[in-house]
Amino acid sequence: MENFKKSIFFLIAVALFAFIFLNFMKKDVQSKTTKVAVTTFALYDMVKNIAKDRVEIVKILPFGVDVHSFEPTPKLMVKIQHSDLVVFSGAGLEPWVEKFDFKGKALNMSKYVKLRKIEHNEDAHHHNGIDPHYWLDIGNMKLSAEVLTKHLDKISPKNKKFFDKNLKIYIEKLDLLDAKYKKVLSTCKRKTIVVNHNAFGYVANRYGFDVKHLTGLSPQSEPSAKKMSELITFIKNTGVNTIFFESFVSNRAIKSIAKESGVKVDVLQPMGNITSDEYKKGLSYFDIMNKNLDKLSKALMCN
Repeated sequence: MENFKKSIFFLIAVALFAFIFLNFMKKDVQSKTTKVAVTTFALYDMVKNIAKDRVEIVKILPFGVDVHSFEPTPKLMVKIQHSDLVVFSGAGLEPWVEKFDFKGKALNMSKYVKLRKIEHNEDAHHHNGIDPHYWLDIGNMKLSAEVLTKHLDKISPKNKKFFDKNLKIYIEKLDLLDAKYKKVLSTCKRKTIVVNHNAFGYVANRYGFDVKHLTGLSPQSEPSAKKMSELITFIKNTGVNTIFFESFVSNRAIKSIAKESGVKVDVLQPMGNITSDEYKKGLSYFDIMNKNLDKLSKALMCN
């Protein structure tokens, strides 16, 4: 009987030790998980495509929040500081990053792409004279993907082949999307779109159309009565059929212009962030770029 009790105690001790050891190992594995913090939706979607489940993505900007006015909480900053890589868009889009020291782990993607300089009348005093919406140029997305992959290879070298393979697939998808845009937008009868916020200069430059905008690069700017009157006159004189606004921005002024001009209003998505509803639908960069293309082709009367 005494030997039986000793055997029971021994088995319990072994089981307890095994439980503690396995739990410790689980925590140790979790602590070694590669973490990548990322701001804008386009960059977030890029990390998802290239790294997939090999990294833990810390989404800095919550879905449904405007990128221009976002400020991270102290709790979120702790998560960011514990990440192995912090990817942000740059070019003045996220002012809050200037307040923090990322200790060499930050990747300012705007340093690796081709940036569009803003004309004086395009609200040049914002963003240091640079248009920050560069991810809408597919060529810049290709450059960004290559830079991101090099950084992923460094922080998680065991997954290098996996990342590099996914990069190739991602670039091929971008090439197909670019070819589709070129084909569709090369047959348009009109050459100008009207938007509330000047976020589509990169797309316009790449595919050869013009943009008339109500406000400059700051979507919260209040348009002047003169600017609204000029746009109404332009719309009536040129036969524009649709004018665009975007999520996170008041549509009051653009709807007023549409009513006065007798045209439709629609949403064009610049993808600094996406809405909670778009996230729930699982929309990707490619999904939204295709939606934008469909709307652009109708507004520009492309064949």
